[in-house]
Amino acid sequence: MMEDEAVNSRKWVRLFLSTLLIGGIATAAVGIVFNWEEFGRLLLRLEMVEFMAVLLWHIGVGFIFSVISQAGFFAYLTVHRFGLGIFRSLWNAVQVVLIMFVLFDLVYFRYMAFADKGDSIIPYLLTALFILVVGLVVAYVKSAQTNKGAFVPALFFMVVVTVIEWFPVLRINDRDWLYLMLIPLLVCNAYQLLILHKLTGSAKQ
Repeated sequence: MMEDEAVNSRKWVRLFLSTLLIGGIATAAVGIVFNWEEFGRLLLRLEMVEFMAVLLWHIGVGFIFSVISQAGFFAYLTVHRFGLGIFRSLWNAVQVVLIMFVLFDLVYFRYMAFADKGDSIIPYLLTALFILVVGLVVAYVKSAQTNKGAFVPALFFMVVVTVIEWFPVLRINDRDWLYLMLIPLLVCNAYQLLILHKLTGSAKQ
């Protein structure tokens, strides 16, 4: 089971600031990779002021993504508590069903909304598969560090909550924005998930 114990204010601030920093760095890194032509041009021309301005803009956007990630994380801790109280032993099964439902919707509705006639569904499948694979890896690490019961909740968080957090750019379907937001969200979500038990002092069972 995921840890939902309250952390004290000092640890919460530490988690907030470290996740904020990770979000900024991750977004800047993704921005450089996906916009290397622009960044490379600025470097070649030694336009360092403009280079730093663009870099700082990406870091600032990353801070926003980080805050969205943290809001989703703490919201899920609350949802998880209520889910356990309502569904009890069925909560894991409910989460598995929701994971499959969200992945199906992510592929089907995006394809129906944005694909042109004759377009392949493969790119839409690959995006969902990428999120699932990352989620499986993080969930495995989480369960290895804590207990086997953490696997499904961790996978749910990495898939379902990430997609919900990602929704603002899903609506516009711009490739650069899709990955500029998705990758930092996954990084921030994974970091929070894997650091929580260390902050709460939860031992592996």
